[in-house]
Formats: sequence, structure tokens, C-alpha cells
Amino acid sequence: MTRAKFDTLIDTLERRGDQALVQVFTAAETEKWSYRRVGEQIQALARGLRERIEPGEAVALLGTTRPEWIVAAFAVLRAGGVVTPLDTQLADDTLRYLLKDSGARWVFTTAEHRERVGAAAPEARIVLLDAGAEDRNSWRALAGGAVALPENHADDPAALFYTSGTTGLPKGVPLSHRNLEFQLDVLAQAGIALANDRVLLPLPLHHVYPFVVGLLTPISLNLTLILPYALTGPQLVRAIREGEVTVVIGVPRLYAAMFEGIAARAAGTGRIASATFQGLLRLSRTIRRNFGLRLGKKLLYPLHRQMGTQLRVLASGGAALDPDLAWNLESLGWQVAVGYGLTETAPILTIAPPNRTRPGAVGQPVPGIELRIDRKAAAAKAITGNEGEIQVRGPNVFTGYRNRPEETREAFSPDGWFRTGDLGWLDEDGYLHITGRLSTLIVTEGGENIQPDDLEARYAAHPAVEEIGILQHEGRLAALVLPAKANADEPEHRVREAIGEIAAKRPSYQRLVDIVLTRKPLPRTRLGKIKRDELVQRFQEARAAGVEPPETAPLALEEMAAEDRNLLELPAARATWQWLAERYPKQGLTPDTRLQLELGVDSLEWLNLTMEIGQRTGIELDDEAIGRIETVRDLLREVLNAAGRREQLVDPLAAPERALDAAHRRWLRPRGLLLRPLAIGLHALIRWLMHGLFRLQVFDRQRLPESGPLVLICNHASYLDPFAVAAALPWSRLHALYWGGWTGVAFTNPLTRFGSRVAQIIPIDPKQGVRASLALAAAVLARDRGLILFPEGQRSPSGQLQPFRPGIGMLLERYPVPVMVASIRGSHEAWPPDRNLPRLHPLTIHFGEVLDPRRLAQQGRGDNAAERIVDALTQHMRELINGADRQQEGLS
Repeated sequence: MTRAKFDTLIDTLERRGDQALVQVFTAAETEKWSYRRVGEQIQALARGLRERIEPGEAVALLGTTRPEWIVAAFAVLRAGGVVTPLDTQLADDTLRYLLKDSGARWVFTTAEHRERVGAAAPEARIVLLDAGAEDRNSWRALAGGAVALPENHADDPAALFYTSGTTGLPKGVPLSHRNLEFQLDVLAQAGIALANDRVLLPLPLHHVYPFVVGLLTPISLNLTLILPYALTGPQLVRAIREGEVTVVIGVPRLYAAMFEGIAARAAGTGRIASATFQGLLRLSRTIRRNFGLRLGKKLLYPLHRQMGTQLRVLASGGAALDPDLAWNLESLGWQVAVGYGLTETAPILTIAPPNRTRPGAVGQPVPGIELRIDRKAAAAKAITGNEGEIQVRGPNVFTGYRNRPEETREAFSPDGWFRTGDLGWLDEDGYLHITGRLSTLIVTEGGENIQPDDLEARYAAHPAVEEIGILQHEGRLAALVLPAKANADEPEHRVREAIGEIAAKRPSYQRLVDIVLTRKPLPRTRLGKIKRDELVQRFQEARAAGVEPPETAPLALEEMAAEDRNLLELPAARATWQWLAERYPKQGLTPDTRLQLELGVDSLEWLNLTMEIGQRTGIELDDEAIGRIETVRDLLREVLNAAGRREQLVDPLAAPERALDAAHRRWLRPRGLLLRPLAIGLHALIRWLMHGLFRLQVFDRQRLPESGPLVLICNHASYLDPFAVAAALPWSRLHALYWGGWTGVAFTNPLTRFGSRVAQIIPIDPKQGVRASLALAAAVLARDRGLILFPEGQRSPSGQLQPFRPGIGMLLERYPVPVMVASIRGSHEAWPPDRNLPRLHPLTIHFGEVLDPRRLAQQGRGDNAAERIVDALTQHMRELINGADRQQEGLS
């Protein structure tokens, strides 16, 4: 019998010395594991396992990609066991089924999944990949021993993979050493990776594609693997740039997100920059297609400088790569490599290496593989032309499903060819073109054939459609549609219009007849394929219920998109999600939930939120990060990106001066000798205009304290409000007060910034400068000065009092200086937000009593002192406004 090549490969790893086998990016730094270190640990663990497992015994691995996972997988192989990788995102019942079906008595996992594994397989021995050597359940505790390692043979079982389960329960696919070794020989000759390449592996290893192409092949070629910290755009760019990555092993959804992110960043830099990017992309594409020249790296050099100029190849597998996306990636300057295969074929059947890709095709059959197009299955579904079922045979094809003899018989033709279930055809150059799956092919009542994948791509291209899954229901073409986030408030009308627009351009038999909307992501595998059985079930449930009722509970993990589940595998993101779910238990929280519009997180409330997150995760978000956040998903990504921050952000309330930079502190400087006369003259002019043109009347001004710190709270309905307040105050009181002014009005140009300096206005940025804004306000009070604030945050569209922002409560809780409310009446009638110019209308200002914030904290309602202060202040303002209105009615 032929000895397995993996024995030799594994036994020689430690001889390769100190070259990095794997470089792991963590939140704050990177960690390198050399070939020597990994090889020595594999040998030690393999000897420990040899004494404990039977030859050919399945050993399960349930965990995210990490060096310890790699050590465990190779140790199982070398000890004569069968590596059985499992998805960390499996539902509990599916995990229980797979552990039972595989017969695994040993499960390597992490502390996070220990409880789940114990519940799913109570008799299994759990080994922790993330425990220290002192823990008796650590993998390190198993390592060692003097037992000799076995001699594995080519036909011995090596791995047990479970299919993605797009149509029912996953099926076990045993692969032998010979199956896997054949693939390593093929991939070594394909030229995807070359000597000294550094390979980014952003995919989970429970799929055969990343396991063979992304893990086994680079190690067999003596390359370095790069593992990113998270699958967010900034973290992938960080890993590519700092890890000097030359080859990426990815899937189409990853590359689609990558290209969309690049295009979005270009669009966000302005119309001219966006148009320039699109023009250069089109130019590069034209030259690439017509002349075969790859000029993207030169034409779009700033992009490559940011990503890493050494990045060369993007290898795509696991699903079909859209031809247009392939051209876009090529046009950007990268080489695209594609392949086709299945779990049952270990996996590669065809490959198109760099410089030999043909967008729309999946390459040519690899040497040693026999491939044929069988027309019989296609003819049975009335498919004409040269299209048929793809059937193969060769040394990489498995021998049958685990514990499923009937399905094994169905998987092979009578003459021994494996039936892939995929439809396709070969062009004149021998390139294979995939057209869909036999099992998902829809045959209409008129006899036309529809592949849902192709049609879904066309409908999903509309900006109103986030996701769409097409199926046949009662003989008609139907779809389950997730509206785009921008249309979430009124999705049905917009989405049906969008579907109609697309349908008008399609043949009649491709037009959707039955549409059901959903608020949940479509069910997909980790590689992005729609789970067709679950799609049918979800469609039927949603259709029977009519319009889906709004969700009230947070979205369950198993119902999220794969990308969001990947985010939540990291502790900081998971802790943030759990805290949000606790804080907003009835808001139907999803990753797409908009923090401002749907949860009411606005202005200084951001500080509350980020402080809570900091307490839960130890991670603090700065103003720049907060400014980028729109949705919960954005928040999770920013938390991960900030996880590496080593310096602690200063509490803007406890130490406001330290929380400010020099650019902000300059707004706190008192007026100099030159500005003071200008301020006095400006105040006199404002008083003359307000009293003369708008007949300003001031009531109860005697309530104002003559000196000392003070916070004056005013309602806000017009741009006239600050001028009216300034005119109502004597200069002896006004000169010691600072104003809170919105950056979008008071700091937009040099003239307004100069006026703000004269008037002692501090910048308030309700989105991108929350911490700085609060620190400025706190610094004013810490210096025993006063503030004039409009805590509604914006002008009232109706003139009615709006809710106060929570920041004022936080400020007064920390600095309990005297506070007054002042009601401004008539300004909305004089200059409402919907008018360009003011009109002359009488104004009145009523000053309320001086209030003690400590008393307010006892009077108001709320879960904490800050909330109670805000509530009490609001009540005092309402009472003052009502009293002023009654007084005005009496005067009338």
C-alpha cells in the first residue's frame, strides 16, 4: 500500500525553521507561529492522540480559524484520525445531529462553545483550544508521550466534511488521503501561489475549499498564512497591508463587498473624485478586454498604495463569481483566479489560474480528471442545446456519503461517474460554463427553464432590493424579497415598483408573479449560497401571514446574514450586541437598525452609549469613529476596529481640559482687548434690532443671578432665538456666558467662525464631535463660567417644545451649578424653519426661577440622575411656556 504523503509533509514541518507558518492579527498586534514551533507541537499532540483514538476515528473541530486549530487538525491526521471540521454557527439541533452522525468522541473547541458541545454530545471528551497549559482540558495537556506515530496510507480516511445543507440536513463526505493529495499536486502546478507568497485566509475552515486551497496547499508550498482579526473592511485592509499579502483565498461575496467598499469610498470623496475613479476603471477595463494589458495598478495607484502594492492574486471559489465583478477586479489591477468543484470532489474539478481566466467560465478540467456533459438529465427537464449535467471521475472523487447508502447510489451513474447535480457546457477551448443546479432549475408552465441564481442577480441589482430569493409557488414564479435599508420605512410600494421596472425589461416568463416581503436576511450558507429548502418554508410562512408584523425581539443569531454572524464571533462585537439587545429589547433590533432614526440615539446620547460599551468591552470609540456609524452593524465594526486602541480615552466630564486638543481649547479663551469692544458694540446692535424691529419684551429678568456660574436653558424654534436671548440679557451678565452653537451654522466659514469667537460660542457637533462638545461645555463650567444652551438640539418645525437631549442631564449631574429656563415666544411665527427670510413679529422672553440640579434629580422621572434632571427641566420649561402663553392671551 502507498504511504500517505501527509505523513512526510507533517514530519518535515519543524525542519523548515523560523519562517512564519502563520501570522495572526489580533486586536492590538500580531503573533507569528514558525514552522518549527507548529511542527513540534503537531508531533507532540499527535503522540498524545495516538494513545487515545482509534485508527480512522472521527475527531471534531469546532472553532474559528486560529493556530491551535491548525495544530489540532494536522495532529489528528498524523495520529491516524479523521479531521472533522464543524461550523461554529450551526444550530444546536444540527450540531447534535452531526456529532452523532460522525461518531466523534473527541471535540476540539473553545471555551465559548464548550457548553453547547457538552449539551449536544454529553459523552464526548471536550478539548479546549484556547486554554492554558495548566488547564487539564487544554490541548496542551494531551501533548507528549513516547508512542510511535502510525504509518497512514493513501486510501485511509483523512477528513470528514459535511455539505452546506442548502437542501436539507448536511451529508457527511469522507475524503481519503489520496483525494486530498491529488488536489495538492494539482494546485501546486496551477501557479495560483508562487514561492515566497503570503496568503490571506479570511474563511472558516469547516468547508473543504478553504481547508484544501487556503490551508493545506500553502503549507505544502512552504508559504506563510495570514489570518485577519475580523472580516471588516478596515481589518482586511490592515491584514493585507501589514501582512504583505500577495494572494487572497476568498469567495464571491467577500470580493463583492470588497469592490462595493472601494466604490463607496470613491463616491464619498466627492463628485469629481468619484467620476475620476469610474472613468479610470472604465479605461482600465477597456484596455484589459481589448488588448489584454493590465494597467489598473498604475491608473489606480492610490488604491493599491492603500491596500498594499504587493497584492497580486484574488482566488475565488465556493460559489460562482459574477462575470461583471470579475472584470471589475481585473480592471482594478489584480489577477483573478477561479475554480469549480464540490465537497465530494475534494474540491477542485476545473481551474482558471491567473492570466488564463475567462469571466463567465470556471476554467478547464484539471489534469487527471475526466469530465463529461450528460444530456439525459437535461433532456428530462426539456433543456435543449449543448447544456447538460456535469459528471466526473478521477482520484479526487469520494466513494460515498457517510451512513447514506441510498443517496450514495443516486450520486453515481450506472457506469460509475459522479453526478455533480450542476448544469453546464464546454466551449470550444474546453472551458466549463456553469448554468445552474438541476435541483433548483425552475421549469415554468410554458416549458421555459429558469435558473434562479441568474435571475436573482438581475433583480438584486436594483438599489431598492437588498436580497431576493426566487422560487416556484403553485406553478408561478415567486420571490421572497428583503428591501434595501434605504427603503425600510415604506418597502412594499418601492420594492414592487422596482420589481416592475426590472420585469418590464425581461421576457414574460421571467417576470415575478408573487412577491412576499421579509424583514430578515435570506437563509444562506457560510459561503453565501441560498438555502433553498428554508427559502421555500420562509416564503410560505410569510405569505400565509400576509405582511410580516414588525419584529419586537432582537434578531436571533441563526437568522442573521453570514457576514453578521462572523462579526458576532468576536467577543467585543458579541458583548456590544448583547448589551444593545438588553437595552432595546422591544425595538426589533437587527444589524440594519439605524441608531438615530430607529433607536433615537442622537447628539450627546452617543456619550452614554459609548461609555456603556466601554464598560462592557474595555473599548472606547472616539468622535471620528462615532461619525461613521449609522447602523448597528456599523457600530459593531467600529468596536472591532477600535479594539486595538491602547490609550484610554479621557472622560470628557471628569477631566474636560485633558479631553480637548489645542484646536478645541482655543474656543475657551476669554476675549482679548481687541475683541471685547467689538463684542460690546455687537451686543448694542442686537439689542437695538430686537427691541426696535421685533418689539422684544422681557419678563422676570430680575430673577437672573447677578454673578456666578449659570446654565440658561432656552427653547428653540428659530434662528432669531439666540439674538433675542442676547438682547434680553444685560452686558454685565452676558459677557461671562458662553453659547453652545451648532457647527453646521456657527462654524461653516471664516466669517462665522470669527463671529463665534467674538460671541464666545463653543462648537457643538451632535454627531461627529460628541465627546469634544461635552468636554467644552464641562470646561466652561469647571472654570466657573456660564452657558446658554438650546438642548432640543435643533429648531422645532412646529414651534412646539421638542424632547431635550440627554447631554444636559449628564452635564448638570456632574456640575450642579444653578440652572434657569427661559421661554422664547413669537420667534417661530417671525422666522420658522421653512422660510428663507424673517418677517416682523413681536417676540417675548420669560425667565423662570433659579433651579438646583440636585433638587431636579429628586423631582424628575428616569432610571438615573441625568435622566431625572432632563425630565424635571422639561416640565419646568413646559410650565413656563404655558404660563407665558396664558399671560399673552390675557394681554390680548
